[in-house]
Amino acid sequence: MAVGVDSRWFRRYAPEGAVRRRLVCLPHAGGSAGFFHRWGRAATDGVLPGVELLTTRYPGRQERLAEPAIDSIERLADEASAALLPFADVPLTLFGHSMGSSVGYEVALRLESRHGIRLDALVVSARKAPHRVTPGDTHLRGDRALLEEVRRIGGTEPAVLEDVELRELVLPALRADFTAVGTYGPRTPIPVSCPVVGLVGDRDPHVTAADLRAWAAVAPAGFDLTVLPGDHFYLAEQREAVFRALAAHLG
Repeated sequence: MAVGVDSRWFRRYAPEGAVRRRLVCLPHAGGSAGFFHRWGRAATDGVLPGVELLTTRYPGRQERLAEPAIDSIERLADEASAALLPFADVPLTLFGHSMGSSVGYEVALRLESRHGIRLDALVVSARKAPHRVTPGDTHLRGDRALLEEVRRIGGTEPAVLEDVELRELVLPALRADFTAVGTYGPRTPIPVSCPVVGLVGDRDPHVTAADLRAWAAVAPAGFDLTVLPGDHFYLAEQREAVFRALAAHLG
């Protein structure tokens, strides 16, 4: 389904006919563009008409395995926002899950302040607002403890963590991601000019609906919250419901 991959930062899933807007997906800590692969059908099967899906390929994994992983939310946002400029010829919506929500927020700020690009919407999933995030210490632990935390949270294929060779390949990216999350502390909530949409699972052990509502502090253009059945990775089971929530903001 991937069509015209001409950016090392994004896989592209093209709709039938003209591209009217783009949905950019930013994965969680330990995640990759492959996490959103099944979402490509939403573009190619017309579930989201006229929407091209871009799934973000962070350095240090999959096709970019040979590149050093980035261990800072701000640096990820610097590079991702610059990489998005060629795709800003049509309206953009960002969808970030967990760590990807913080990256998406920082990308939105950079697109606005540095390039004068206003998003159609910023969609944040299963992540506390920037002024309520709490730095963690997972990145300071040894490899075994780090891997146990990754298993506990979920979102990474168990087979990857059980295979010794694969585990050694992904460990640097995992540690970089958890360093990025663990060093991204509470900050003054700087508003974005686009509407913000929050999504969260009703049984998420890490993030509550109240945590998502706090994103309203950076959303003077409007904030909507949808609570769906599920845990931190509710979106794996609630894909169609997520698409319905997105469709309302994708025109």
